[in-house]
Amino acid sequence: MDFKQLSDRAMEIRRRFGEQERAKFRREWTREEIAQGLVVDVGDLMRLVMARSGVREVADLDRKLEHELADCLWSVLVLARLYEVDLEQAFRRTMDELEARLAPGPG
Repeated sequence: MDFKQLSDRAMEIRRRFGEQERAKFRREWTREEIAQGLVVDVGDLMRLVMARSGVREVADLDRKLEHELADCLWSVLVLARLYEVDLEQAFRRTMDELEARLAPGPG
């Protein structure tokens, strides 16, 4: 799956969540609420990272770590679309900037 397909799939899942939210709460989550969800997912990810480093015990750790990383990616993809950020281009540009910063300087 290429980047656009990942982004499209994330938005299709977001649309389906929106349908459930409208049915249950009579409104969809806002961009800010989606960002708050990302913060919760990052907290969950941190607990799994701690487990991976041996300071917590978590059953089925590898599967849960994969899941949280994917949840975080989903939120980032959705937020990028909702804020009209071309994330693929932004990622490339940012990596170019980082690479240039890491290039060895003159002697």
